[in-house]
Amino acid sequence: MKKIFGAKKNKDPPPSIQDATDRINKRGESVDDKIKKLDEELARYKDQIRKTRPGPSQDAIKARAIRLLKHKRMYEEQRNMLYNQTYNLDQVAFASDGLKDAQQTMNAMKAANKELKGMMKTVKIEDIDNMQDEMTDLMDVSNEIQESLGRSYNIPDDVDEEELMGELDALEADMEFESSAVPSYLQPDKESDFDAELNLPAAPTAPAAVPVSRQQVR
Repeated sequence: MKKIFGAKKNKDPPPSIQDATDRINKRGESVDDKIKKLDEELARYKDQIRKTRPGPSQDAIKARAIRLLKHKRMYEEQRNMLYNQTYNLDQVAFASDGLKDAQQTMNAMKAANKELKGMMKTVKIEDIDNMQDEMTDLMDVSNEIQESLGRSYNIPDDVDEEELMGELDALEADMEFESSAVPSYLQPDKESDFDAELNLPAAPTAPAAVPVSRQQVR
């Protein structure tokens, strides 16, 4: 049967956008090379026309130059058509890449949404509130413990603050009375005498005794 009807041939996969773009770019490069060669020939003809006197020879050169110009315009039209095709392919490729990116973004968002749902099942607002309340109670107990450990054993808790202030005023009055009982000339100056007491001069040394010789006594 295969020999009579023939076996099905495997179809080649359709070309991708990049393959089509590369093929068109190669054709465009080939057309650009042809246009470049025509420009070089036209430059030579232009130089010949400038050097040749008007007449049949100059007309023949102009005819050949005009023919080359027609070929150049034809190639330029082909090049513009290829540029338009490349532009269209670029637009399609841009749209295709945008759809692929959007699809990947959607897949990533779906996976993240599924993961968040699984995490939310293990976390409850009530548990968080209860934990916060327990932390508040623990902090209060900790503060009470710190205050209890920081109590002074020497000063009783029932000491009256007014009584302490009265004792402080009486102490200041006694200090003022003692300072007023000392004569003023005996009271050191606050700054100068205090500095003098700190920077006392060195004690003077007595000169060495000179022995008197017997001859001087005579």
